[in-house]
Amino acid sequence: MAKYITVEEALSLVKTNDMIVTGLGCAEGKLFLSNLHKIADRVKNVTVTNCLPMGDYEFFTNEAYKESFNLDGWFYSPAMRKAHAHGNISYIPNHLHLAAVKRLDFVRTNIFLGNCTPPDKHGFISLSLSNTYEKRMMADCDYIILEVNPKLPRTFGDVQMHESEVDFFINADYDIPEIPDVAPSEKDLAIGKLIAEYIEDGDCLQLGIGGIPNAVCASLYGKKNLGIHTEMLTTGMAQLAKAGVINGSKKTLLNGKMVGAFAIGTRELYDYLDDNPACAIMDGGWVNDPAVIMKNDNQISINTTLEVDLTGQCCSESLGSMQFSGSGGQIDTATGAQKSKNGKSFIALYSTAMVRDKATGEKHEVSKIVAQLKQGAAVTLLRNDLHFLVTEYGVVNLRGTSLKDRVKRIISIAHPQYREQLEKEAYELGIVR
Repeated sequence: MAKYITVEEALSLVKTNDMIVTGLGCAEGKLFLSNLHKIADRVKNVTVTNCLPMGDYEFFTNEAYKESFNLDGWFYSPAMRKAHAHGNISYIPNHLHLAAVKRLDFVRTNIFLGNCTPPDKHGFISLSLSNTYEKRMMADCDYIILEVNPKLPRTFGDVQMHESEVDFFINADYDIPEIPDVAPSEKDLAIGKLIAEYIEDGDCLQLGIGGIPNAVCASLYGKKNLGIHTEMLTTGMAQLAKAGVINGSKKTLLNGKMVGAFAIGTRELYDYLDDNPACAIMDGGWVNDPAVIMKNDNQISINTTLEVDLTGQCCSESLGSMQFSGSGGQIDTATGAQKSKNGKSFIALYSTAMVRDKATGEKHEVSKIVAQLKQGAAVTLLRNDLHFLVTEYGVVNLRGTSLKDRVKRIISIAHPQYREQLEKEAYELGIVR
């Protein structure tokens, strides 16, 4: 039976050179992480592994603690980007469905840190908002420490554990982090409507994070019998389900279930997930496996990118060589959807962006469709795997196209003021002749 301990007692278990893994997003152990910096004077080289942290914790934001703590992340948050310059923060390249498997090839976890619902009358807890990699990282570690929070939704799927499997509980009562609903921009709405035109009644959806996926949700209220098989469950999905648009009745895999590996959104989402048997949070190694995704007929994958070149290489995670976010499940879902019967994969981006000139400090507009990616840019999605590309100027299908054909198609959805220059650069670089 798990023992209840204080945060201070939990921190006393940490030793020099320990490897700590914490849950993804809302599943991280907030109390433990908020106080971790307080033991900096007695430990060195403690490494925390995380993914999309929701808190800006002092152990990594304060440079004074860099000799005591390292932070390795599967997906950067804004705070991690800012603190990267300290030298003790590093990105872990990954396909999300293999994140745990490959990490365990490299290190062994000493402490797993997460959160959960209170035990029910049978002694079972729910890991609530994520099992992206959590259970896999718990499988062989010295201590499993979970913060018991009654404010967490009790979810179903592959998130149940018996309290006897947990070493220590910490009582908690903090609010669950939320990502607020932001009104879609004009560009978001234009892209959302373009993609929605390709979505048929009965399709099964995966949506990424951000304004464009939210705008896609807003454009789907005329559809029927949609299903969800996605890495991230969102507020927009919950709203569509409550409106009857999403019911999973046509799904070929886990019919009737809204399936995800984790959930981040507003309180509306968490309330919808609470005690809802129509929702299943499953092992991310299964959810995001392309061989599993393809079992859903009519699977639709919708993700975004930061920059794309004229051959179709997508950089979705870095600004040049500077890590910005992460690969997440983009490759998993884009390739899995294309192997699905009647499946489609969309990558969307704005045609332009405003960037700040380092020399003058002034902002100017640039094309996000470029002849060549920035030096050092990470190629997240190979040009071989790009299906539909979308900007506010249209949608192009690149499946089976030659470089000559795709250069022409990609330029056709660039901002009009950059099209002539892009065509010129394509010839100068020898991409086409």
